[in-house]
Amino acid sequence: MSLFSLSVILTSCLFSYLMGSIPFGLILGKIFGVGDIRNIGSGNIGATNMLRTGRKGLAAATLLLDFAKGIIGVAVAQGFCDYFYMYRGGDFMIAPSIMYPAGLAAVVGHIYPVWLKFKGGKGVATTLGVFFATSPLIGILTCMGWAVIFYLTRISSLAAIGSIACAPVLGYLYVNQKFAVMAFLLAVIVIAKHKDNIRRLREGGETKWEKDNDPS
Repeated sequence: MSLFSLSVILTSCLFSYLMGSIPFGLILGKIFGVGDIRNIGSGNIGATNMLRTGRKGLAAATLLLDFAKGIIGVAVAQGFCDYFYMYRGGDFMIAPSIMYPAGLAAVVGHIYPVWLKFKGGKGVATTLGVFFATSPLIGILTCMGWAVIFYLTRISSLAAIGSIACAPVLGYLYVNQKFAVMAFLLAVIVIAKHKDNIRRLREGGETKWEKDNDPS
């Protein structure tokens, strides 16, 4: 690998990291009068914690924007590589694979944002965005898995953990080994961020979302 190719890859991943590190939940909360969402509920900056404020519209916006970070981070990194390899010369064998490290970088940016002293969200929505950007099939299957587990258990964290844990196997079976490696690393990172949820699940104390006590 040439120094030029390496610099293009690192620049692409840096953009994806910075894209992923934008704390939309925190920004929306401050703009629309919720305040610092880190002082509410679980202290997380994601859509689930925003929903605990009772602002369903803001929760939906947070979910969509965090999801979009994964897609945009991968798409722009891929386009950046394609441009330089097409017009500036380079190793064309590397360009199609940039989406995998770029996707990983986007989720790392969300979970460990430099702007918030590396204390961000849990990365579920951004991971789903990365899956859709790199393999729409796996993105759809993961969302379906989340929906089924949530329907059966009414536990959001369990749905996230279970569906994302299946992604590496699905990626290996239906995509390729590179996707499977990326999905495995994302699953490890995201599940590790759910360690407190896992502890509560083992103790039987994890929150269930019921219609009667949904925020309104």
